[in-house]
Amino acid sequence: MRGRAGRKGKDEIGESFLCCESGELDDVMQLLKADLPRVESSMKPDKRGIKRALLEVLTVRLATHRSSIEEYIRRTLLYHSMDRGELSHWVEDTMQELKSLGHVQVDATGLYEATPLARATVGSCMTPEDGIFVHDELQKALRAFVMDGEMHVFYMFTPINIWGIGEINWRIFRNEIERLDESGMRVLEFVGISPAFVNRMANSGKQLPEDDEEQRRTARVYRRFYAAFQLRDICQEVPIANVARKFEIARGLVQTLAQTCEGFASGMIQFCEIMGWGMLKSVLEHMTDRLKAGARADLLDLARIPFVKSRTARVFWENGVQSLRAVAEAEAKDLVPLLLLV
Repeated sequence: MRGRAGRKGKDEIGESFLCCESGELDDVMQLLKADLPRVESSMKPDKRGIKRALLEVLTVRLATHRSSIEEYIRRTLLYHSMDRGELSHWVEDTMQELKSLGHVQVDATGLYEATPLARATVGSCMTPEDGIFVHDELQKALRAFVMDGEMHVFYMFTPINIWGIGEINWRIFRNEIERLDESGMRVLEFVGISPAFVNRMANSGKQLPEDDEEQRRTARVYRRFYAAFQLRDICQEVPIANVARKFEIARGLVQTLAQTCEGFASGMIQFCEIMGWGMLKSVLEHMTDRLKAGARADLLDLARIPFVKSRTARVFWENGVQSLRAVAEAEAKDLVPLLLLV
């Protein structure tokens, strides 16, 4: 589809051109004649956006008292599409929940103050619930970070919401656990993964139970660790096609994981910075370049070259071109044969 929407104040109409196959014409016409979906507030109860919205306005101090919160709510679409009495009770319940989660404090004068946890959550673009989960995970890491291997870092950089990237194949999960070294097994124990439970799930063929909040939290840990195995392989220069084949998932899902992890890693580092956890931030920052390059540490210098991916960098390295300076000083006749090997 191509076109332009029109310029505000200058055009009265916009134009678009949609090209399709003749067999798709009926579907296209149905789409063009369909009613436009109703515009609804993303803060509605079924969309659960009000908690994040209130946390943001409190964090940036757009609202600091009950009256300013009410003024903010009156300026939202939600205010004009919901019963006022019901909305007032709902806002009060949400504020109480934010206080119980540790995101907001209230002093004797009724002044609302966002906690460091709230500022870290908003600064990392997380929901209040996700911020609590990440805070607990990072606090555990502060007490005992497994530094003699890389599996703990890969787990920390794996997004906490990975639904749609792929469900757990318990047979593959069990096989990957069996290949872990002593350091990896300590990470398993530290984050709460039970090899015996994984083995039972592999034998039974069942899915993770998620009937209550505790079970959903446990399921999130298992999904993250399973995805962390895929992230580990990507950073060890295993081709994406091979990772997809190994974990029996679509190649696009592996690419999505790799792209999502880079943004999530930046959020985790920001979270640590706002919370004042400088040492943990340094540990995580050390791995971000590898995550972006999808390569081992020895290739990071070469991976800084635009359009040079891990495979190309490895070919250069193995053929004696092992630094940016070596690439800059090499002649084209020396580099072309290496590029043909990729």
